[in-house]
Amino acid sequence: MLADTLALLVLALLAEAAIGYPGRVYTAIGHPVTWIGALIAALDRDLNREDASPAARRAMGVLALVAILAVPGALALAVQAILFGLGLVGLVVAAILTSTLLAQRSLHEHVAAVRDGLRAGGIEGGRAAVSMIVGRNPQTLDEPAICRAAIESLSENFSDGVVAPAFWIGVGGLPGGVLYKAANTADSMIGHRTPRYEMFGWAAARFDDLINLPASRLTALLIVAAAALHRDASARKAVAAVRRDAGRHRSPNAGWPEAAMAGALGLRLAGPRTYGDTIVDDAWMGDGRAEASADDIGRALALYRTACGLLIGLAAVLAVTALGLSR
Repeated sequence: MLADTLALLVLALLAEAAIGYPGRVYTAIGHPVTWIGALIAALDRDLNREDASPAARRAMGVLALVAILAVPGALALAVQAILFGLGLVGLVVAAILTSTLLAQRSLHEHVAAVRDGLRAGGIEGGRAAVSMIVGRNPQTLDEPAICRAAIESLSENFSDGVVAPAFWIGVGGLPGGVLYKAANTADSMIGHRTPRYEMFGWAAARFDDLINLPASRLTALLIVAAAALHRDASARKAVAAVRRDAGRHRSPNAGWPEAAMAGALGLRLAGPRTYGDTIVDDAWMGDGRAEASADDIGRALALYRTACGLLIGLAAVLAVTALGLSR
């Protein structure tokens, strides 16, 4: 029932915001994403043969995506069926398991570490911290670029790591969240436009774009709503930036939260940047200043906390409404 999955979502969001994913647990047993990643790596090794034709490699990529979704999805479906049959205790246990698919707390901690690294260790401290959350070459980043990178990562991962899994948990419970994380992890591992993955990872990349469409738009709305509650942010400029710039981003989804955050804070985000030795000439999101600072990271984190609170509130309202309609 929809009321059950929404109740599960509310409890999972609250649990993850409160305790995150403890480091000792990660050290002892890893994380669901690392387990899914091991499956993806095995399929990549066994199915992605460089001597195969492009058509065969694309077909093997489709087969791999089916396996990546089917194996963890079936397991999650069985676990949820068992736990939901145990009443309230089972729902709480299911919520704790589901909370591992969300990243509210860890995302905040990683982005805050960039701000704190800049303040404590200067540009080298900022580069070390930002290298943990972005793929671009940190040695090419000056202080404003480090700050922009941190805020961009916060914006995009709010969508990919929080709102998107929350959306699919609300729709499909634990299996919905697991299927999303499996697809998203596949995209991050094999969905690259490189000679090895352009064909094999085609299905994973396209599927990830599709399933992130609703969440990216919802994330932008949450950032706009959060901006309306902060004196040092502008909901009006956030809306204007989304309307003007979101569609110009090279990603069909990342531009929405990035443009919203840029407009809300009066910044310019994205734009040209370097990944390894490759320069990506992307469009700018927002028309504010490019000289972002550690204080701007703090402002972005404040907006993020408010937006997370709004997400939990929205989920709670939907859960109560669904419960009322089911009676």
